[in-house]
Amino acid sequence: MGVQRAGVDKKITIGVCVMEKKVKCGREVFSAPMGQILERLQAFGEFEIIHFGDKVILEDPIESWPICDCLIAFYSSGYPLEKAEAYATLRKPFLVNELEPQHLLHDRRKVYERLEMFGIPVPRYALVNREVPYQELDFFVEEEDFVEVHGNRFWKPFVEKPIHGDDHSIMIYYPSSAGGGMKELFRKVGNRSSEFHPEVRRVRREGSYIYEEFMPTGGTDVKVYTVGPEYAHAEARKSPVVDGVVMRNPDGKEVRYPVLLTPNEKQMAREVCMAFRQAVCGFDLLRCEGRSYVCDVNGWSFVKNSYKYYDDAACVLRKMFIDAKAPHLSAAIPPILPWKVNEPVQPSEGLTRQGSGLGTFGQSEELRCVIVVMRHGDRTPKQKVKLKVTEERLLNLMLKYNGGRPRSETKLKSAVQLQDLLDATRMLVPRSRPGRESDSEAEDIEHAEKLRQVKAVLEEGGHFSGIYRKVQLKPLKWVKAAKSNGEGEEERPVEALMVLKYGGVLTHAGRKQAEELGRFFRNNMYPGEGTGLLRLHSTYRHDLKIYSSDEGRVQMSAAAFAKGLLDLEGQLTPILVSLVSKDSSMLDGLDNASSEMEEAKARLNDIIINGSKKSHSNGSSEFPWMADGVGLPHNASELLLKMVKLTKKVTEQVRLLAKDEDENLTETSAYDVIPPYDQARALGKTNIDVDRIAAGLPCGSEGFLLMYARWRKLERDLYNERKVRFDITQIPDVYDSCKYDLLHNAHLNLEGLDELFKVAQLLADGVIPNEYGINPKQKLKIGSKIARRLLGKILIDLRNTREEAIGVAELKSNQEQGVTISKTEKEDTDYLSKHFTKNDDMRRTSTTSEKSMDQDDDDDKEIKYRLDPKYANVRTPERHVRTRLYFTSESHIHSLMNVLRYCNLDESLQGEESLVCHSALERLCKTKELDYMSYIVLRMFENTAVNCENGLHGASLDCSVRLVNWALVPLEDPKRFRIELTFSRGADLSPLEKNDSEAASLHQEHTLPIMGPERLQEVGAYLTLEKMEKMFRPFAMPAEDFPPPSTPAGFSGYFSKSAAVLERLVNLWPFHKHANTNGK
Repeated sequence: MGVQRAGVDKKITIGVCVMEKKVKCGREVFSAPMGQILERLQAFGEFEIIHFGDKVILEDPIESWPICDCLIAFYSSGYPLEKAEAYATLRKPFLVNELEPQHLLHDRRKVYERLEMFGIPVPRYALVNREVPYQELDFFVEEEDFVEVHGNRFWKPFVEKPIHGDDHSIMIYYPSSAGGGMKELFRKVGNRSSEFHPEVRRVRREGSYIYEEFMPTGGTDVKVYTVGPEYAHAEARKSPVVDGVVMRNPDGKEVRYPVLLTPNEKQMAREVCMAFRQAVCGFDLLRCEGRSYVCDVNGWSFVKNSYKYYDDAACVLRKMFIDAKAPHLSAAIPPILPWKVNEPVQPSEGLTRQGSGLGTFGQSEELRCVIVVMRHGDRTPKQKVKLKVTEERLLNLMLKYNGGRPRSETKLKSAVQLQDLLDATRMLVPRSRPGRESDSEAEDIEHAEKLRQVKAVLEEGGHFSGIYRKVQLKPLKWVKAAKSNGEGEEERPVEALMVLKYGGVLTHAGRKQAEELGRFFRNNMYPGEGTGLLRLHSTYRHDLKIYSSDEGRVQMSAAAFAKGLLDLEGQLTPILVSLVSKDSSMLDGLDNASSEMEEAKARLNDIIINGSKKSHSNGSSEFPWMADGVGLPHNASELLLKMVKLTKKVTEQVRLLAKDEDENLTETSAYDVIPPYDQARALGKTNIDVDRIAAGLPCGSEGFLLMYARWRKLERDLYNERKVRFDITQIPDVYDSCKYDLLHNAHLNLEGLDELFKVAQLLADGVIPNEYGINPKQKLKIGSKIARRLLGKILIDLRNTREEAIGVAELKSNQEQGVTISKTEKEDTDYLSKHFTKNDDMRRTSTTSEKSMDQDDDDDKEIKYRLDPKYANVRTPERHVRTRLYFTSESHIHSLMNVLRYCNLDESLQGEESLVCHSALERLCKTKELDYMSYIVLRMFENTAVNCENGLHGASLDCSVRLVNWALVPLEDPKRFRIELTFSRGADLSPLEKNDSEAASLHQEHTLPIMGPERLQEVGAYLTLEKMEKMFRPFAMPAEDFPPPSTPAGFSGYFSKSAAVLERLVNLWPFHKHANTNGK
């Protein structure tokens, strides 16, 4: 019987004409990518797979080979390629990879020649062809540190490759200034992929070779895998150039990790695929100084050990086969892939609530842009130790790392620097604690305690990571002293201030929250995509960039979110390095608003301590958020006294726990401290430390000594007994520590901690929002100063998206007007219009170190390939989605939210309505905290039609509205682009919550759920991009103030191709016309 779902009576036959070693079947199917993909294809029920087998391929005549509709055939060792070509000529099946071009892949000279023919960048190279071994050539010159070919000089280091593609013995020669020698690269043998030969200085002469410039790539190679011209998957691995040791995971497999391709690299992948007419093709990419180069093309290659890739490849190949042999049938991917019908759905663990904030979009709307500003995940409390040091060891250390300048400060972050500091501190910390004998010794005892704390922090984790620990040494006093050589005097520091910052580390819960939220975004922020979005980053439709502040917890949150969003696997560090760009100028710092914030804190202090009336109040029962100091409890001064008392109670309990731990530690040598926790291993963990908790130790890396130091500092700073003075800026820190210990250290059963948390929460709910402005006008002023650069960048993102969308619409409009051209010209135009479109964002280079600005030069419009609708397993293949993710801290989230809701209070915008509706303003007034993983989302939709019957521009948020009589919306219509605003309070749930069963179960894992998105606009409201720009512009950094993106010298853009190259692309074998051109 036929396949009823597809509506065909006969299955499409797929012939697999490859050597058996390349496709394992039966019980071994799970060990071979080829077998995995064929199994998935068969599961669709539309195909019959026929394996030719080695005997048929090698011994039988082609006339007796099985007849098939589609053929998978590719060369490997011992494969009769000419015989397969004869079969294809005889039977004319649809070919996934054409056979004749596969001959090119065996000769590196022809590979480079073909790459250059199609304008694909390759490293600078030269050919040395020898007819016989050791032939002397007058155009080839070798000197100690270079070779010269036809006058083209290559300085060491350079690369030497045999011309034969199957010869993998590649050499790298090093300059004498670096010690000379040669490194041989070869196919992996065990755990080796290269070997260094220090004695080899001269190049080989026994054959023909390619000499090319060595490209420094930062220790990673990128391997790209195409499946058709519209799909490319890329993985990075440790380069064999580094040390030749293959990095393997615990299962013995080489460590590789998925990477995003830049728009230029995606274009290169498409062109490689088409230049060699190989749908399934692998090639090697070198990334060097902002440019990318293809250095090898391998032909038929599949990704290993990636089930998601197997799913994608099967879906793309299925569509390819149906288009070729049954184009009248639908090639839409079913909602549930056949081989996953019986698989359990991946549990969401309840970490992310659905919420009610995400509107659906109508028939006429297409999602164009997603902008997210997000706070980091759950972290350990931030800590700081300050002490004045006079010890010579520490002063000499400062001089060592500041270049010997007595009045210059130094920052210690690297492992070597922190190890030096630890060694010095260990020598200075007393081995035993003397009892306090008199008040005169109190200062010395406190100094020793702080040194002991510094030592404990540096020993924490057993390794150093500057991403979480930093030390500053600032000189305070100097004296004149005789130089050591007796010649004159010199200044020497005699006292310095040491500031150690630590803590604020993303916890296992924070990583779990971020990863889960990334999955939620993947499934909910891009509507209408189905399975097509799961690898959105592998298509040409998605332009994704992720930015982070400089803080380690923020960077790791961004990496964990990206892992969930893009369905990545493995550790966070390579994801961070590959995908996340740091931009501290945009996402860090409060310097611009420091004076205003100090003013707000002073006013807060006056209200809390002195109980002064909230004067200058503009609030009312209708607009309560307009009052000064809204949210502060009326009995704040009483609560503050209670907080001090309870803080002392908790601190004393932790002191006793620390005393017991300290007594155990002092029994051992100060040099033999065994670190209790391996922070390096913990960086990728998303589960609690069961062993530590079972042993009665604090969760994570904090021991009792550091836990006591944390609480002791809070106790001292909150209330200064000598000066009889409260410090209300410590209220958020007390609340922070309470919440952390209730969530992560509840097993320690600290008496009074829950009561302290309740008091601290009441005070923090009033203090934290008011630190960013005591009333709406001050909130707007502070917010606009802190977020000025971010607001400017958001406007740039929206503007670029609009210009791109209008460019696409104009192109489509011109096509539909029906210009009369010849048939040949029309075919070429159709091909180009499907695959090219204006995209100003491609003009700039895109590297992992890029700056925050990706604004474009309007005078230089470039074109870019877009997704071919014939291969799009998505609802609207024409759509190009721009995603910008900005990860930051609490200050920027509050600042952006304050600008959103109060921007209409600016004098230049008088009479304008707020961007946030009245009901949302009420909710925000009651929302005291934007907690961990809180976020603000701006989604921009393009309206391509208007309901003429009802006079409604665009589609209602309610998809049940019947949409009729659609007409095109003019490009200049302001309602062409709609902005949707949503936000989430993040993990805004009390750890004491008892009435939420889902939260209670998560609490067992030290994790709190993330609240779902909430609307900032009324249902059915229509905020245009024009209105958004008008409201943001007074507070945003102008685009012209952003520095231009850096462009490598001699590089004018991604598309510097001649008309001849484009013409070759047009006339090249197009996949979707394959069946017609060959009569298949």
